[in-house]
Amino acid sequence: MRESETVELKKSLAELKEGIVSVTAILNKHGMGVLWFGVKHDGTAAGLDVGEKTLRDLSQSIAAHIEPKIYPKISIEKHQGKKCIKVAFCGKDAPYFAYGRAYMRVADEDRQLTVKELEHLILIKNRETLRWDTEPCAMPIKDTSESRLKSFLKSAGLKWSTSTNALEKLGLLKEGRLLNAASIFFSKTPNLQLRCAVFGGTSSATIIDRHDFEGNILELIEEAQKYILKNIHIGMRLKGLYREDVPEISSEAIRETIINAFCHRDYRDPDHVQIAIFKNRVEIRSPGELFDGLTIEKIRKGNISRRRNPLIADLLRRIQMVEAWGRGMSLILEKEPSVAFKETAKLFITSFARPSFDETKEKTIQKTSEKTSEKTSEKIVEAIRQNAKITIQELAGLIGVTERSIERNISKLQAEGQLRRIGPDKGGHWEVLK
Repeated sequence: MRESETVELKKSLAELKEGIVSVTAILNKHGMGVLWFGVKHDGTAAGLDVGEKTLRDLSQSIAAHIEPKIYPKISIEKHQGKKCIKVAFCGKDAPYFAYGRAYMRVADEDRQLTVKELEHLILIKNRETLRWDTEPCAMPIKDTSESRLKSFLKSAGLKWSTSTNALEKLGLLKEGRLLNAASIFFSKTPNLQLRCAVFGGTSSATIIDRHDFEGNILELIEEAQKYILKNIHIGMRLKGLYREDVPEISSEAIRETIINAFCHRDYRDPDHVQIAIFKNRVEIRSPGELFDGLTIEKIRKGNISRRRNPLIADLLRRIQMVEAWGRGMSLILEKEPSVAFKETAKLFITSFARPSFDETKEKTIQKTSEKTSEKTSEKIVEAIRQNAKITIQELAGLIGVTERSIERNISKLQAEGQLRRIGPDKGGHWEVLK
């Protein structure tokens, strides 16, 4: 007899408190185990002087100090010819607490759980009940779009009869109430958003275009793909006698990533799926970090984890947008091996490099832009020296640039302490400080 992750040995009942701690630690790790009293740590019998009252007192101590309650089997057993007490226990209601604290079995030791470990244990316990997509929602059946339901059933190869029957076929009704997954697929009113932006450089400092879309999950998947393909470079090649468009990033990898972003996102997070297009990369950002212990390293090795939203994934599978075998990530890695993943600010970000980006050329453009801006600033300062009450519009006409360019350069000059505005916009004047 030896101590292990499921077996704990105590020499006497004087170690009762430590034994109770071990019971909860084993339950939290394995859900079942055995505690012996009257056996030394090396497995040899020490023996106990026990009676019925001893067993009753032991049972009462376990009941008083372990939460939630467990009902172990306590018996007197002979070990090496001596009387010992065997406590066989099991339970499926982890986390278990001993004296108000939670523990976890590691080898033959009992370690107190950290707050983060305890949160993880509670999430595992409530995983099914906490799933957003299978929770009832407030939307009544009459607010579902019959046309969207019919279109979906046709794509899924299912026959139409009534809205209620269709929702039941798809597993979207529970005790007569719609589930959350139904609302993002079939609501008459758009209830999801997609945020898209194109930036002028490799950072988010300058926005060239911004567009927010509203719709259901299927509409937004299409809008996201169209937005990316509209704002990246498209080449061409001949396939037989026909021309074929070739985007700089694989359209298959883009589409798969967008579907993943909507399928596996955390819908309890009020944030939205985001598309960010930079000169050197395209980022697809999905609210919620990786689920169920999955890591970026595991993703690259092809590991598959349990799905955060299994009902949403099943609906997408029915219309061939995702596969039951979970090969989407493998496809992304195959089509775009240089793809990068990261987690930040509770977002999971997939980043595709843009082959069209020329870093040397970009640096040259940036230097030219900086020189142009510097010359514009010099002209602004000189013009203000000549006329302290000159307006933004007059400066733009005099120098030959846009009013926005003038405003940007003036803001920079003010920040550098070269210019100061005296008085209001109307009736005031500029003062050159340097």
